[in-house]
Order: sequence, then structure tokens, then C-alpha cells
Amino acid sequence: MSLVPRPAGGAAFPIVARLIPGTMLCLAVSLVATALASLEARVFGRSWLEALVLAILVGTMVRTVWMPGALWIKGIEFSAKILLELAILLLGASLSAQALAAVGPGLLAGIVGVVGVAIAMSYGIGRLLGLRPRMALLVACGNAICGNSAIAAVAPAIGAKAEDVATAIAFTAVLGVGTVLGLPGLIPLLHLSGSQYGVLAGLTVYAVPQVLAATVPAGTIAVHIGTLVKLVRVLMLGPVLLVLSLIAHWLQDDGEDLGQGAAAGDRLAYRLRLHHLVPWFIVGFLGLAALRSFDCVPHSLLSPMATAANWLTVIAMAALGLGTDLRQVARAGLPVASGVTVSLALIVAINFVLIEFLG
Repeated sequence: MSLVPRPAGGAAFPIVARLIPGTMLCLAVSLVATALASLEARVFGRSWLEALVLAILVGTMVRTVWMPGALWIKGIEFSAKILLELAILLLGASLSAQALAAVGPGLLAGIVGVVGVAIAMSYGIGRLLGLRPRMALLVACGNAICGNSAIAAVAPAIGAKAEDVATAIAFTAVLGVGTVLGLPGLIPLLHLSGSQYGVLAGLTVYAVPQVLAATVPAGTIAVHIGTLVKLVRVLMLGPVLLVLSLIAHWLQDDGEDLGQGAAAGDRLAYRLRLHHLVPWFIVGFLGLAALRSFDCVPHSLLSPMATAANWLTVIAMAALGLGTDLRQVARAGLPVASGVTVSLALIVAINFVLIEFLG
């Protein structure tokens, strides 16, 4: 009998082995999506659909013609959950509080207020249109903060279903492209200056690259201000994630039984156990953002961390696509499309009022 102790991690190897096939499948789908995004940029001069969106579309197409079996499921689930949570954690290093000082107290308060009002308003519109609470929250946070990235970040915090995430991202992506194309038309219609339009674009357009595309027609000042406002708006993702993670235990979709007979004392005790309510990746996200604000993250690591976060997100979106049933997406289509469109139109109106108020 051998006296050499067996490695403690040996038992974990079979588990890791079961993750490999599905994870490699998600990686393959993400590589196809990235290649399509690069081809799109070469042909049209820019990527109207990001690799993140294309990964969902390609994954959904694969899922439509082929149902992954037991060999693939563990890796797909791992990619959709753990890899996405790692990506959210790494995103914290891309945010810092330094941008807050450059914006000024008036506009900063306006951005915080607009995001809060936009989430509440969009959620209410979604519920009126018949969306389930989690789907309504996904749409609301996507419209109010940063589109696809916010939806992807909020989903694990509130326990959203893969179908809901894919549906919200699909419709948000389409409307995001339409916003980039149509928003410059408001410049002559509303008599906006370059700085005013920059604020409007930064508060309205979903992604930072899309802000650049939407503000270039208005000049350099619009580009700079739009990008700055957008970055500050993205900073709201951390506080929003924290709040949503704290209320997620009480969030239930229509027809879902979450144990309504639980005693109030038990609920209060659960609320006080914050480690059950605040997911580890949100703590990491906020921690990295704080470290970045104090310049404690080596600058040489910022670019690799951003690249890693981007790739992990794309792989996670491929996993969501591979787990998406198009029939469920189609059934949710009209209410989601209506909710996204109506709430975004109202957000544009609110943003214009803020611009007029700030002068």
C-alpha cells in the first residue's frame, strides 16, 4: 500500500473534464461570432452588430438545428454562469471614480437621477405590457445603463432565465443600431449644440463604441462629452447591481412559487446574511472599481483584463444562445420589442429635459 497521499484536487478532475466539451463548443461559437464581426467591419466600415450579439445569434442558430446532449450541457451551463460572473468581476477594473470629478455636480446628479428614473419607468412600462418581473428588469437596466452589457451583468444577479437574457439582448441590439442611425437627426430638429448633443448621446446610446458612432457626425466636442457622460453612466452599473442583488430574494416572476409561507422573521434573518444576497462577483466588481479609483491596479494589467472580460462575455453569450429556445423568444417578442422602444423614446425625452434644465 502506497504511503504517498493522493492529490487533493484529483477528485475534481472528472468534474473539469465534463466541462471541457461544452466550454469548447461555446468558444468555437464565439470565434465564429468574432470572425463575423470582423468581416462586418471590413465590408461596412463598422460593426453594427457586436461579437457579443452575434455570439447569441450564432448559438441560437446552432440550437435551432441541433439539440446539445448530455456531453455538452455541463460546459454550456458553466460558460453561461461562471464565465459571465468572472467577466463582470473583471469589468470593475475598467471603471474609476476619476471620471466623476470631470463631469461636475449638476450633470453628475442629473445622470444618477436619469438612470434611476429610467429604470423605474422602463420597469413599469414592461410590467404594463405583460413582461415578467425579471424580464422587465433586464429591459429596464439595458435601456437605462449600457444595453447588452448591463443585461448580461444584471441577469445572474436576479436569476434571470437564459431565454429572457437572449430575448432582451436581441431586441436591445436591434434598437441600439437604430438609435445610432437615427439620433443625429435630432440635432437640427431640436437645435442642439455639439456639447448638448454629446450629453444626449451619452445618456441615450447603449455602448461606448456606439456613442462614438453616434457623435462623430456632430464633431469633436460631441464625441468627447458623449464618451465622458457615457462612462459615468456605466459607473451606475455597480450600485444598481448591488441594489438588485439585495432585492433579488423577493423578486418573483408570475406564477413562480418562492415559498410565500415563510415567516417574516426567517426573511429578516436571510436579509441580514449579506453573503447570501450579494454575489461574490458583485463584491469583486466593486472591489476592483475601488482599487482602480485609488490607482492600485497596475496599468499594464488594464488592457489584458479588459480583453479577458470581453472574451469571457462573448463566450457566455454563446452559451446563452446554445441554451435558447427560439419558440419562447418568439412568444415574448412583441411585448419586449414594445417595452424597449417605448421606454427608450421616453428616456430620450427625459434626457432632453435635463439638457434644457442644465443649459
